Amino acid sequence: MARDAVLVTGISGNLGRALARLLHKTDRVIGIDRRPFPGAPKDLEVHHLDIRKRKAEDIFRRGDVQALIHMAIVRDPRLPQHEHHSFNVLGTKAVLSHAAKYGVRKVVVLSSAFVYGPQPGNDNFLTEESPLLGSQRFPEIRDLVEVDMYAQQYIWKHPEVETVILRPVHIVGPTVKNAPSTYLRLPRPWMMAGFDPMVQLIHEDDVAKALALALRPGVRGIFNVCGPGELPLSAVLRELGRAPLPIPHLIARPLLGKLFQYRLAGFPSAELDHLQFLCTVDGTRAERELGFRPSHTLRETIRSVVGETAPMAPPAAEGSQGAA
Repeated sequence: MARDAVLVTGISGNLGRALARLLHKTDRVIGIDRRPFPGAPKDLEVHHLDIRKRKAEDIFRRGDVQALIHMAIVRDPRLPQHEHHSFNVLGTKAVLSHAAKYGVRKVVVLSSAFVYGPQPGNDNFLTEESPLLGSQRFPEIRDLVEVDMYAQQYIWKHPEVETVILRPVHIVGPTVKNAPSTYLRLPRPWMMAGFDPMVQLIHEDDVAKALALALRPGVRGIFNVCGPGELPLSAVLRELGRAPLPIPHLIARPLLGKLFQYRLAGFPSAELDHLQFLCTVDGTRAERELGFRPSHTLRETIRSVVGETAPMAPPAAEGSQGAA
């Protein structure tokens, strides 16, 4: 009989691949993803299928899955909202239902600190008990908040399962293609005139490390996952040699809305809240109970956006513009 396995959904994404390379050294790993996994380790079992399909349940039915890491979450602002909801929410409900039905003893759900939402009245450091207000000003991420809340319900419905929810801050790295990384790669990124919020970044490899630590026996609950510190946005841009373009916020929102509509920008205007308001979190619980400390320094984390560790050149001048 095959030995117990860790099942990872969304394994072909950049973060999933980093996690697979970390876990397969010590665990038997099974992956599910609709996308191919080029260069997968030879001992990795990858199934190319949709987590909402019946074939996904067949993998659980075999009885060798003892831990689930669920990170198959889509976030594409150009996809219709019903497609986000179908894959993210219905997909999450499907895999957690299979996990409960077939006796999976450990469940780890990757959420995001985005669920708190950048708000004018936010505390300096939000704890895991803070309300999830991310969709109030950004309705397009309602499905991400719903996934997090469903995972919380799973904690209470299945006390026999060690369920972990991880909420990492902005994930960056040389292979990451999310909104924060794309914004930080712009030569002339927008800043909201008169605003310079503190921001938190974490290296993709450190998120993989936190996911692996969440598999430890006895670990359960909700954890904010922070990088090596926080800095004003302007300081992050200086470290990257960027020359930000200050835009009055009253102009920025309608302008970015039009640019996004005509596919001249990759971000909807609601993302501008991250350039204006605070959304920093307290990672004390993850350090205390998970034993998590980031391996990358703050400078290494920032520079990983452009794949550099050596000293960078002075700020560049011209280029395109956009917002995170």
